[in-house]
Order: sequence, then C-alpha cells, then structure tokens
Amino acid sequence: MSNKSQAKDPHSRFKRHVDHLRLPLQPLLSIQTGLAHPSFPPTLLHYHLLTEAELDNLAHFYHQRTPSSLSFSYPAPIIERWKRDANIDDKRRRFGRFVGLRSCESPLEAEKMQHEMDRWVEDRIKRGLEQEAEKEIWRSKGYR
Repeated sequence: MSNKSQAKDPHSRFKRHVDHLRLPLQPLLSIQTGLAHPSFPPTLLHYHLLTEAELDNLAHFYHQRTPSSLSFSYPAPIIERWKRDANIDDKRRRFGRFVGLRSCESPLEAEKMQHEMDRWVEDRIKRGLEQEAEKEIWRSKGYR
C-alpha cells in the first residue's frame, strides 16, 4: 500500500493509534518492597484510563504523595508536591513523567523549554550573522 493510499485510508490512522495505545509499560518497582503496584498500568491505554483514586494510590505506593526519605530514590521523582485536589489531567501528567513517559512536561515547563530553544536559535543566528560580517571585513582587506 502506497503512502498516498495510507493517508486516504482512515483505518490505517486508527490502527496506528490503537497500536500506540497497546504499547506495554515496564512496571516501576517500589524502592521499599521491590514489587510493582498491582494496579500499575500494563499498557499506554491502561495508563490513560487510570482513575483519580488509582493515581493517588499509585503516587502513595511509590512514596510520591507523602514525601519521605524514599521519595527521591526513584529515577524521576515528582519534585512538586502531589496535591490531592489537583485535577486528574495534572495527576496523570505527573505520574506519566514519574514513570518515564515522554511529553508529560507541565505546560510551564514546556513553555520554558520553548522559550530557551527560541533564545538559543536567535543566538545562533546572531552569531552566524556576526561571523559573516567579520568574514566580509577580512575579504574587503584582501584576505580570503
């Protein structure tokens, strides 16, 4: 099947989404017990279907809801305090980042990263223009 026919076929796009949601998640083990939480989502679909109560329970199990000496022993701890009154999307995003899922940055973090990237690109362009101007000065003096 060619790329053009795949683009026109809505079923192929749906299949890609379903395949993406079927991706297995590697369970995170508790620092304290060495076991995974029994409700740890086995796939990306299950992650997206977690309820607020399940997210709170998972955060507690992995020492992220109530800070303790074990909280920062995980590879990507939840730095900002887990808030029980936060909305479910925020909790899901935080838990996703905690277990290593991509694209789970907070809106402020994403905005900050975009600002830093924009500034870096502007600096590179400015530096390139300065280097070209300097080369032109040297060329005007007869250097190649």
